[in-house]
Amino acid sequence: MNREYHKWYSHALGRDMEFLVYGHAGAPLLVFPTSMGRFYQYEDFGMIQTFSQRIESGQYQVFCVDSVDEESWYNKGVPPSQRARRHSQYDQYVASEFVPYIRARNHESQLTTTGCSFGGYQCINFALRHPDQVTGSVSMGGGFDMDQFVDGFHDDDVYFNSPFQYLPNLCDPWYRDRIRHQRLVLATGEVDICRADNERLSGVMSAKGIPHHLDVWGDGTGHDWPWWKQMLLKYF
Repeated sequence: MNREYHKWYSHALGRDMEFLVYGHAGAPLLVFPTSMGRFYQYEDFGMIQTFSQRIESGQYQVFCVDSVDEESWYNKGVPPSQRARRHSQYDQYVASEFVPYIRARNHESQLTTTGCSFGGYQCINFALRHPDQVTGSVSMGGGFDMDQFVDGFHDDDVYFNSPFQYLPNLCDPWYRDRIRHQRLVLATGEVDICRADNERLSGVMSAKGIPHHLDVWGDGTGHDWPWWKQMLLKYF
């Protein structure tokens, strides 16, 4: 399997960012790590190995982006406004630097984002914010309630990165029409700690007429890598 490590300076973030690329061709898949996870997490936890046949056969090319969670939502050492602002800078990095790199490497028309747990939030939020760049998103065990990170604080950076806040008010036809053409999957387990968030977000999407698939797995499915491996093979 082709495996490439890259590191370059991000102007949006003001620091170096690292990432990994797996595969030589196929539909591009942009992977966000879990809470405070790194770009090598998908490999470390066996997701790349689980998906290896589809990567090696040229069905998919996987791009694993790094996170800045420790500098943004999880950084309790700075005010909530700075946490949210840092995430907005991260969003800018992915949209204006990382996705263009993917497009330069891979000329397939589609681009799907995915992630597990907090990466599930990242992939859905990015897809909804940038429907001109992303054609689909598959969240596995995602948690979407951003109020837990901001201690009651609210501003535009918080609002526009909180699907529970901006989606109910979405009326811009440019966004609405593009989002309705995306393939959106909210996968969660029967006893997943984030199941309620997925069901709540599904309700918001349904109320806005946004096509999506809420898939609640049975048989005691929880919030961990063994189930996410199975989900990866089901949805891709």
